[in-house]
Amino acid sequence: MTVVIGLTGSIATGKSTVSEMFREWEIPVIDADKLSREVVEPGEEAYNRIIETFGDDILLHTGEIDRKKLGKIVFGDEKKREQLNGIVHPQVRKRMIEKREAFREQGVPAVVLDIPLLFESGLESYVDKTMVVYVKEEVQLQRLMERDGSNEKDAGQRIASQLPISEKAERADVVIDNNGSVEETYGQLREKLSDWGILKKS
Repeated sequence: MTVVIGLTGSIATGKSTVSEMFREWEIPVIDADKLSREVVEPGEEAYNRIIETFGDDILLHTGEIDRKKLGKIVFGDEKKREQLNGIVHPQVRKRMIEKREAFREQGVPAVVLDIPLLFESGLESYVDKTMVVYVKEEVQLQRLMERDGSNEKDAGQRIASQLPISEKAERADVVIDNNGSVEETYGQLREKLSDWGILKKS
């Protein structure tokens, strides 16, 4: 039986690092962010509906959507952002389910759904187990400032705009503590996957 793992975290907690660890073990990862880019490519249903809704001024000369221009339109307008999400999110979910079912049919031991807004979007029912990559909030702030070169105020505002990582950790089946080294994180993940029978115990 395939175990479906819902992987999430918050900005600068190290979810991408953990995602890569799954790939190293050849455990397939379905990336929601990647799918959200795929479903708005020319010819896709969401692409056509976005142009109908927002006009063709948002297109680059290549025919692709200018993500920056579209971002500016929806950033300060909640109604327009909801319109965009209402077009893109159902398509992402549909594709995610198709990919998940294809891996289940192949009988793989596990498949990971990498969903940044797993809890916020209420998608826990899509997975068997939820896993949160956690760091302390002061570590999160420091890592974000180092990663993006942002100041403390801007980084703090970006973190505050998301569901607190402590709340996500409380709701998760499993918490991967990423405050330490990459090796420590790797060890925790390996142990958990061994407990679930996905990896052989070392």
